[in-house]
Amino acid sequence: MKQPLGVILAGGQATRMGGVDKALLALGGQTLLDRVIGRLAPQVAEVALNANGDPARFDGVGLPVLMDSLAGFPGPLAGVLAGMDWAAGQGAETIVTVAADTPFFPCDLVPRLLLAAEGQAVPLVLAATEGDAKTRSKSRSGLIRHPTFGLWPVGLRDDLRAALEDGLKKVVLWTDRHGGREAVFPVQGVDPFFNVNTPEDLARAEELV
Repeated sequence: MKQPLGVILAGGQATRMGGVDKALLALGGQTLLDRVIGRLAPQVAEVALNANGDPARFDGVGLPVLMDSLAGFPGPLAGVLAGMDWAAGQGAETIVTVAADTPFFPCDLVPRLLLAAEGQAVPLVLAATEGDAKTRSKSRSGLIRHPTFGLWPVGLRDDLRAALEDGLKKVVLWTDRHGGREAVFPVQGVDPFFNVNTPEDLARAEELV
């Protein structure tokens, strides 16, 4: 399998952060986006950013900016689709997505996703952790899935587009439909998929930095 391309998902509306661009918030002297790029770029062949609105605000980042092709902010799968369409134009077979508001995700994310995909006819893997899943999506095995962190096959982009046009929004419904797997990551003190949704989360991230 060729090395995946990387797509940073920043297409949400950030309502709990007052509608600001979470990716451009400062954390320990860098933006959240800079921290995410620093972790993802060494693991993939190229990186692009999925974001809506005026792309000029990301001019200083130096990444292609991919807008959702579907209107109405249909959720992270729309960003996955935008990434798949971009990757298809690059001749890539897979993409790996990460969230722009999750600055501590594993530095071995991509290798572990690829390892979990071994033997799959269609490489489709979500990151997962063990733990309390009261407010998160649980898999059939009881793991907490992190649906913005995954390995996605570019060849399924037309299927995903059709599902989104039919109103699908829940990531795991689509991945389960296609035999998606999970790559389990350990939680040692700090959840590696801790994300910044609120000002309180940002303060907590500053403590962790």
